[in-house]
Amino acid sequence: MVRVRHIESQKPEVAGQFPQVNIQDEGRYGDGRPGLSLHNLKKYTPIDTDRGIPYRFGMNGGSQILCQMLTRHPELEPLGNEILRAFEVLSETFASGGKLLVCGNGGSSADADHIVGELMKEFKKKRPLPECVRQSFLEGYGAEGAYLAENLQAGLPALSLSAHTALLTAFANDAKPDLVFAQQVCCLGKPGDTLLALSTSGNSPNVCFAAMTAKSIGLRVIALTGKGGGRLKTFSDVLLSVPEEETDRVQELHLPIYHALCALVEERFFPYDAS
Repeated sequence: MVRVRHIESQKPEVAGQFPQVNIQDEGRYGDGRPGLSLHNLKKYTPIDTDRGIPYRFGMNGGSQILCQMLTRHPELEPLGNEILRAFEVLSETFASGGKLLVCGNGGSSADADHIVGELMKEFKKKRPLPECVRQSFLEGYGAEGAYLAENLQAGLPALSLSAHTALLTAFANDAKPDLVFAQQVCCLGKPGDTLLALSTSGNSPNVCFAAMTAKSIGLRVIALTGKGGGRLKTFSDVLLSVPEEETDRVQELHLPIYHALCALVEERFFPYDAS
């Protein structure tokens, strides 16, 4: 079991400096391999440029998200470092103004919609709009502006490629059904974006074609698969291959992984104390 020691962040005295977070891994896997490395989390300490002060960044909260998930699902412990790699890719994508495209079939299609829902609105914590946006609403639209300012939420840009029914059915009918996701990646993707590709077998042709297209036009690919990774392993930058083969069991283990990733990126981009 991974054991992580937390040393609380110290709020800096000088505005604009980054709080220092010291998170040290003290654990090792049962076979002697190094345990989950959390040191990369400390570099994600954003600055609230509107207020000119550092956020109180809860990276201890970030480590807790991972440790709690791995405690509940010890069979996923060998994927700890790959989950962190996926978190880094997502963080870099959103920090650079990129977006996340997500695709999958059947239950994985529902997972794609689920993931987008967690990213585009609050998940585990409040996400108030940036103060400059709030002020623009308040100054421009009176009472209606106040309603918008108080009720809209900050989010992270993500699109489910399974959600565009008219396009999916038209392209399947008029062109090539196995390219319905690749077509959307080709049109919507740009360098700096990321594709999250879900396939329980790792061999779904439409998901593999989407990943191939993503790699060809400069996107990074995170793959969520079952045991072994299938063909999708070849086209992925980060492979999250859970140790199951039955479709339902694979999907059951995908959910805690993507929930943890959504919680981690939320902690990364919305870490401030709203009070």
